[in-house]
Amino acid sequence: MKAQLKNPFILALTARNLTVEIHQHSAYQIVLSGDLPFTSTINGQLHQHIYGFIIKPQVTHLCNAEQGSLSVLNIEPYSNVGLKLSESFLPGQDCILFTSKADIQNHFKLETEQFDTHSVIASLTSDTATPQYDERVTTMVDYINANYFERAINPQTFADLVFLSPSRLASLFKQQTGSSLSKYLLWTRLREAIYVTLSEKDKALTDIAYYSGFYDLPQLNKYMYQMFGMPPTALKHNSDLIQVY
Repeated sequence: MKAQLKNPFILALTARNLTVEIHQHSAYQIVLSGDLPFTSTINGQLHQHIYGFIIKPQVTHLCNAEQGSLSVLNIEPYSNVGLKLSESFLPGQDCILFTSKADIQNHFKLETEQFDTHSVIASLTSDTATPQYDERVTTMVDYINANYFERAINPQTFADLVFLSPSRLASLFKQQTGSSLSKYLLWTRLREAIYVTLSEKDKALTDIAYYSGFYDLPQLNKYMYQMFGMPPTALKHNSDLIQVY
């Protein structure tokens, strides 16, 4: 029986000696260093000697932390935590930078400058209101979380599900979640693949690709590069799962 996430909204992992290529993904992402500063390029702008950042979905970025380790939190855009994060950005702002450990402490209202990932997650999940979405959007999200492994899912699948034209449905979903349906489906499959890769390290990547909804390992490799800047083999050998919420 394959491991399966049930409507998760935070996938947290730690990455060692991380160097990734330019990429973007359909999640809010928080990257934090508890030890050494690192370098990142976000939306084409180089940032050196930083201790972390928060970025919106679809923001291009890369990280270079050849020494030390980073905590990486991928947050479901369709969640109360995602909504809370969206409200922390100023108008027109895509990225929040942390140039010191004190910046991290102040932003997440932590008791000590020397943070741990669990305290950051506790801050994120406190005092979050449940967002109100159109019932049709909720139906589509529930369907994706239950059926992401079905390779035959297409726009007409959703149109038939909620009785809307594909174009109207796509517009509604994008308006309410900030993500296209196709990118949300891809994100859900990749999130599952990452979870199984890190929680069942003896499982073959070919099997993980198939059970996560991809046609084969080359397709998983392709989208892992596009959305995380690394192949699943690098993720498997240089990262560990912290926790899933």
